[in-house]
Amino acid sequence: MDIYLPIAEVSVNWPLLVLLGAVVGFVSGLFGVGGGFLMAPILIFMGIPPAVAVASQASHVVASSTSGVISYTSQKAVDYRIGGVMAVGGVVGALLGVELFRYLRLLGQADMAVAVSYLLFLGAIGTLMLYESLGQILRRVRGEVVPHKERRRPLWLYGLPLKMRFPRSGLYISAIPPFALGGFAGVLSAIMGVGGGFILVPAMLYVLRMKASVVVGTSLFQIIIVTAMTTILQAGRNQTVDIVLSTLLLLGGVVGAQYGARLSGRFRPDVLRAFLGLIVLLVGIQMGLDLFVRPSDLFAFAPGVTE
Repeated sequence: MDIYLPIAEVSVNWPLLVLLGAVVGFVSGLFGVGGGFLMAPILIFMGIPPAVAVASQASHVVASSTSGVISYTSQKAVDYRIGGVMAVGGVVGALLGVELFRYLRLLGQADMAVAVSYLLFLGAIGTLMLYESLGQILRRVRGEVVPHKERRRPLWLYGLPLKMRFPRSGLYISAIPPFALGGFAGVLSAIMGVGGGFILVPAMLYVLRMKASVVVGTSLFQIIIVTAMTTILQAGRNQTVDIVLSTLLLLGGVVGAQYGARLSGRFRPDVLRAFLGLIVLLVGIQMGLDLFVRPSDLFAFAPGVTE
C-alpha cells in the first residue's frame, strides 16, 4: 500500500497519510487552529524531509480550515472584517517568511530553523495555555468562587491610529494590532508550515479581547488566506511542495474538520484550551528531543548495552 512521493523522494503508506489528514483536520476544526503545528512534526517523524513537510502540508491546512469555516459560518461565528485585516498582514508576513526560508535553505540551515522554531514557540505557548486552563478547571472542580474581573482591554489598543469598528467581535480598536498579529502568523506559516492558530487564538482572546464565540471561526478564516498564499509562494520560490503528499493529506482533512467543528460546541472552553495546550506542549517537547537527543544516546548508558 506504499506510494512514492516524487519531491520528498521517499515511499510511504498512503492510507496512513489519508488517516493522518483526517485526524489533524478533526483537531483543526475542534480547536480553531490550522493543524500544521501537529502535521509537520508527524511527517518529519515519518521520514519526510522537513522542508518538504512544511511546504506540502500547507494545502491540508487550507482545506481543513475552509471546511471548518463553512461550518462556523452557518453558526454566525466568523468575523470576516477583522479576519480580513489579519489576512492582509498575514500575506505580507508570508512574503517575508518565504524569502527568509529560501535564504535559510541556501545556508543549509532550513531544517534546523524549523526544529528550533517548533521547540521554542510550541513549548512556550503550550505551557502558558495549559497553566491558565488547568487553573480554571481546578477552581471550578473545587467549587471556588472567583471574583469577576472586568476584561479590560490594554490601553495602548485605544491610543493607536487607524481605528476600525468590528461589530461581530464587539471591538472598536486600531487596525494595527490585528494586522501585526496576522503578519507574525504569516512568517510562522512560511517557516513552520503552520497557520498560526495556536498563537492567534490566545492573542485574539487575551490581547484583542474578542468575543470567544467568534475567535475560532475567525482564526480559521485568516488561516485559509495566509496558508494558501504561503503554498503558492513555496511552490514557486522553493520548489518544495509535493503534490502527491498534499493531495493525500487533503482528502482526509476536509472530512475530519467538519466533525471537529460540529463537536467543538459540546466542550467547555477551558477544557478545550487545556487539551490544546497539552497537545502543543507535547509536540514542542518531541521536536526538542528529536533535535538534541539522538536515539543511540538513550541507550548509551543502559545496562548490558555495548557499542
